[in-house]
Amino acid sequence: AIVARALFDSGEIFVRRRPRSVDDGFSVPLQIQLLESDMLDFGHNTTHANGNSIVSGVEFDLIGRRVAYHFWENHPGDMLVSSGWKGGRVRVPASEVLHIFKPTRAGQVRGAPLVAPAIVKLWVLDQYDDAELDRKKIAAMYAGFITSPAPTDLMDDDESAGEGIATLEPGTMQTLLPGEDIKFSSPAEVGGSYEAFQYRTLLASFSAMGVPYTLGTGDLKRANYSSLRGAIVEYRRRLEQLQHGVIVFQFCRPIRTWWLNEVALSGAVALPGYVRDRRAYNGVKWIPPKFEWVDPYKDRQAEKIAVQCGFKSRSDVIEAEGYDPEEVDRRIAADRQREADLGLNFDSTIPVDPSLITDPADAAAAIEDAADAQAA
Repeated sequence: AIVARALFDSGEIFVRRRPRSVDDGFSVPLQIQLLESDMLDFGHNTTHANGNSIVSGVEFDLIGRRVAYHFWENHPGDMLVSSGWKGGRVRVPASEVLHIFKPTRAGQVRGAPLVAPAIVKLWVLDQYDDAELDRKKIAAMYAGFITSPAPTDLMDDDESAGEGIATLEPGTMQTLLPGEDIKFSSPAEVGGSYEAFQYRTLLASFSAMGVPYTLGTGDLKRANYSSLRGAIVEYRRRLEQLQHGVIVFQFCRPIRTWWLNEVALSGAVALPGYVRDRRAYNGVKWIPPKFEWVDPYKDRQAEKIAVQCGFKSRSDVIEAEGYDPEEVDRRIAADRQREADLGLNFDSTIPVDPSLITDPADAAAAIEDAADAQAA
């Protein structure tokens, strides 16, 4: 979660492999250290003593491979709060570091925040909100003024002597001399343009970030089932690209390889033939958490039809739920065996409501099919 959040906040995050001693007490002597973007200086551009080029803190060899990262020894922000801050850099081999970011162009060295395309518009909207709030404060400062036919009675009062014009505050009651008058300021009303401007600005901002407006703001006033479902489908495609193309490929797979290597070396788990054929142990299928749908019943029906027609396998449906098909089948078999041993009989057939079917012939066929399924 921290790694994924950093992609939106900083555009990148670094993961450093930290091997540990067996005496440290870990079953697998490995720890993972997360380093935020500030730990690698963007302004560190030079040539290393070995002839390699250093671009934004990343060291490249003569053929353009990443060979090392030059991290700060401490976070740059710690220099203001800690007298023991060290300003030196540490060269860490690239084989010990994972650089997690979403590249948007060829040859990109560092990551850019996923919210960067919308930052300017959001800043302008924030300034607009502040200006509108100030306008509302000024418009709320109505004051009442009292005139008297004998002003000397008030002017000679010791308590009021020497007082000047009072500042304009809500509820102010100011005494005036006869014949004096005052004009109130009338700030221009924005009217209906305020909400329209906010809507358009937020719509463009979330569109630039690739996030649906309804999900980003929680405003469902303009949404309906079709528009909401269409936006979610497109958004899930973007998330799947981020999950498999960045999180799994750049983060999960390398860490699993590190972990397997430490498992084999420490003997925590028996891995026969791992040294000879590591690829057999790295053949893993990554299953992300499932996505909840707007109308689960309709989606279940669609998946059922796809499986029955051979357009889709049961494994695909189960994996979309975030589960392992083999484990699910084993649990189903175990449940049925346990039910049979205990003499239990659960009816999982969904009853059919004939009133929901407009065609009488279809209703009769549906009832007959349900009865056959229950008998089977």
